[in-house]
Amino acid sequence: MQEAMFTFHQGRIPLLVSIPHLGTEIPAGISAQMTDAARAVADTDWHLDRLYSFAKAAGASVLGARFSRYVIDLNRPPGGESLYPGQTTTGLCPTETFRGEPLYLDGKAPEQDEVQKRLEQYWRPYHEKLRAELDRMKQQFGQVLLWEAHSIASVLPRLFEGKLPDLNIGTNAGASCDASILDAISSELVKSQPFTWVANGRFKGGYITRAFGQPSNGIHAVQLEMCQSIYMNEDAPFGYRPDLAERVQPVIEQMMSAATAATLKLRARIS
Repeated sequence: MQEAMFTFHQGRIPLLVSIPHLGTEIPAGISAQMTDAARAVADTDWHLDRLYSFAKAAGASVLGARFSRYVIDLNRPPGGESLYPGQTTTGLCPTETFRGEPLYLDGKAPEQDEVQKRLEQYWRPYHEKLRAELDRMKQQFGQVLLWEAHSIASVLPRLFEGKLPDLNIGTNAGASCDASILDAISSELVKSQPFTWVANGRFKGGYITRAFGQPSNGIHAVQLEMCQSIYMNEDAPFGYRPDLAERVQPVIEQMMSAATAATLKLRARIS
């Protein structure tokens, strides 16, 4: 039953790519309580399985959600507390889109018992699989890298001012990975490439990055939140743009390769 909650490919190198907002499915019983805006699932991290297709070929494990973040957000704490106190964000079982549109019909937002049910049915299996795969890789390799793959519309006034940098690296202000891994990523980005970027700016890493990134225990987590404008159309029907994607894919691949190499160097240094 758990396997039906996500898709998973097991790789052969110490790299796990997690895509917790990939899913677009909404169970019929939940969908019936929702608005048309909810059923459009606009806040999906669209097409990231396609954009990151190179990762499987490189030997990475890849875990992707099947169900929409509107059902439950896999990158939020189980208690629902805000990761960015004082800033506008969405919750564990969100009731609004990023643009402030209601997700539920009047009086139909989930009560606490429904939230707990969704935690058990959708949230927990994904996190248990994350933990199991990281533990497996840790046992095999000693040092492992969790790459949290995310994307977002480049302009969302309700959530942030102006336009985001194209590539937003989050390491929980340096706490979720060894400094050498962020250095390796940054070294790739300062090379000649066409995209703007920032490390630990508006997006410092969500719950998964913060909870699973334990560098002292050999598990290093990095989140990449990227503007959707650099690989797809940001307006419905949210089409993939191969002409744009082919420009950014090599940059992501180089960043990820450099981060993985830095992780392997840590293994050598520690042993």
